[in-house]
Parts: sequence; C-alpha cells; structure tokens
Amino acid sequence: MEMTSSPRTVEEIFKDFSARRAAVVRALTYDVDGFYGLCDPDKENLCLYGHPNETWEVTLPAEEVPPELPEPALGINFARDGMNRKDWLSLVAVHSDSWLLSVAFYLGARLNRNERKRLFSLINDLPTVFEVVTERKPVKEKPSVDSGSKSRGSIKRSSDGQTKNNPKPTEDSFEEEEDEHTQTLCGSCGGNYNSDEFWIGCDVCERWYHGKCVKITPAKAESIKQYKCPSCMKRSRP
Repeated sequence: MEMTSSPRTVEEIFKDFSARRAAVVRALTYDVDGFYGLCDPDKENLCLYGHPNETWEVTLPAEEVPPELPEPALGINFARDGMNRKDWLSLVAVHSDSWLLSVAFYLGARLNRNERKRLFSLINDLPTVFEVVTERKPVKEKPSVDSGSKSRGSIKRSSDGQTKNNPKPTEDSFEEEEDEHTQTLCGSCGGNYNSDEFWIGCDVCERWYHGKCVKITPAKAESIKQYKCPSCMKRSRP
C-alpha cells in the first residue's frame, strides 16, 4: 500500500505501529460486523490493512513485486465460513500481529541495536491484537535471575530474604535508563554494563558486579538471602 514518507526514528516508527494496530483492533472489535461482511469467501484473495491514519481496509494485495511494505496474510476471507467465527477472528488477529511487527522492523532496518531494543520494548508494552480480540490479559513478568538486566529483572535481595525487582521504566524515562545502563561499571573488573550478562548487586554498598567476576551464578544467587560483595565481606570481618 502507498506510503507518503517512511518513518525513520524510534518514535516515528512506534507512532506508525500504534496507528496501524489501532486500525486493525477496530476492524476486529468495534467494526467486526462490517469487517466480517467484507470478507466474502467468494471473492479473490483479500487482506486486512491497517493504515497510519488509523483506518482499516479489506482489499486485494499490492500488485507491485516486491511490495513497498511487507504484506498482511493473504486470503483471510477463504476460511471465514469454514471456522467458528470467534476462532476465525483470533486467527486473523494472530496474523495481524505478525504483520504489524514485520512492518515496524522493516521500517526500522537502519536502527542500531539499542534503538531496536527500545522499539520492541515500546511495542511490547501494548497488548497484542490477539490479546485484545480474545480478551486475554497480558501476563506480567516475574522477577528472574536470568534476565541479566539492571532495570528489568536484575536480582537484588533485601535483609528479609525477599527478592526485589527494580521498577520498570516508563516510556518517558526510557532514554535516561539507557544512559544509566551505559554508565554502570562492574565493581570488580570495571567493565561496562551488558544486558546479555548476569549481574548481581551488593545489598551493602549497592555496587553491581558481573556474576562471573564474583563467582556467583544465577542458580547460586537464588539461594542467597543477602548478598555482600568481596569488599564488604572483608570490611565486616573483625
């Protein structure tokens, strides 16, 4: 479908994603009777499009090859009368989620690693079309020692042995959180924060360490009620 100007920044791509998603959600919920009627199995291969102006359209796929943007699932109308209505709408919703993600990451092809991560985080904060259509509530993440992320799931234990999960940043504070991550250094080797590695925080001095630098594995951290780094351990000895 036509696209006047291609979004380039994370904010622009997310705005495009949100508008297309809103359009698809409307087609499958508020306008569902109209959408259902347009998907006549006797017609040719039809697709459900969500546009950046928050309108939806059921029409034939783009004629140009390759298309300007990734195309939605083809022929959604053929299965309409052969399935339970609710199941068919759920199937269209799943395919729509896949299409929305493919468009977003197609537009974000030139984003760097941190920008792609930020874009996916913004997208992931929204319920999927499938969750909206099936009225499923998104499952909240539980604290995990395997996450390896300082702001999203890093392990820190209080004196009473309860696991604490650092609060999740809001969309407005995401940039500040990213800056904070890049400035976090391991208290042992001085290495920069890396979300792909396991980190553990000292409950005394509140410094952060690579698990490998202090010889603590995620499994071992699970059994520690209050973690003291090597430096604090030395200070506490008589």
